[in-house]
Amino acid sequence: MSLIIDTPLITESETMPKNKGKGGKNRKRGKNEADDEKRELVFKEDGQEYAQVVRMLGNGRCEATCIDGTKRLCHIRGKMHKKVWIASGDIILVGLRDYQDEKADVILKYMPDEARLLKAYGELPENTRLNEGIAGGLDEEDEGAGDDYIEFEDEDIDKI
Repeated sequence: MSLIIDTPLITESETMPKNKGKGGKNRKRGKNEADDEKRELVFKEDGQEYAQVVRMLGNGRCEATCIDGTKRLCHIRGKMHKKVWIASGDIILVGLRDYQDEKADVILKYMPDEARLLKAYGELPENTRLNEGIAGGLDEEDEGAGDDYIEFEDEDIDKI
């Protein structure tokens, strides 16, 4: 007895859709570009100022206090947006605007070792606090403040 099964022929083009994009999520992430490890230290020029980020505002903007004492609203340029992550406390180089003194554009973010070099060269004032990636780090006076526990004796526990 022979059994004949009638199955339609499925071609390859009917089963799988063609790839029309350029890649997926990993392509958007990109490679870990570690070529900026040993880059040349960039100093400020005319129309530029060093600043320290006070807080991030979202939408590619941040509030920064410039070394000249002015608080400015800074716009992160498109080349750095989603590629160079800026956090509060970071030292940045901003381009001042001729027509708006209260706004500036972020040109460059300094790595912690570059910020230390700027301070050593006298580009940054001595009272500038460089927090190495720790937002709201401890001062030298607060180092003993890490003891947040209370020690009870046996008599105190019995009273409870």
